[in-house]
Amino acid sequence: QVLLAESGGEMVQAGGSLRLSCECSGCILGDYAVAWFRRAPGKEREFVAAISSSGVQYGYADSVKGRFTVSKDNDKNTASLQMNNLEPGDTAVYFCAINKAMTFYFDGRRYRQADWYDTWGQGTQVTVSS
Repeated sequence: QVLLAESGGEMVQAGGSLRLSCECSGCILGDYAVAWFRRAPGKEREFVAAISSSGVQYGYADSVKGRFTVSKDNDKNTASLQMNNLEPGDTAVYFCAINKAMTFYFDGRRYRQADWYDTWGQGTQVTVSS
């Protein structure tokens, strides 16, 4: 069974930084593109960032460009989301996700769509105070 788990979320003041991590039990993250989504209270889940299996292709939501950086350490079987200059609007539960049927594949049309991913972590809460 493939299980994803996020960690690193906490409360931080506006302008601060956090680094979220994603780990997989039962899979090799180096085989998969990894995406980050977030869900704010009362809002739909939205795309944040994604990185290809090899770590050389990236995509970001316009709202986080220049502030967030997605990365992978395939040797450690982890993916990370570095979040800088956090804003209150970044408050949300953050999820990492993969499509376990799509190894070594990055879909340029669909990678921003939540329904393309079939495996999700439980989420980690990020709260940014003003």
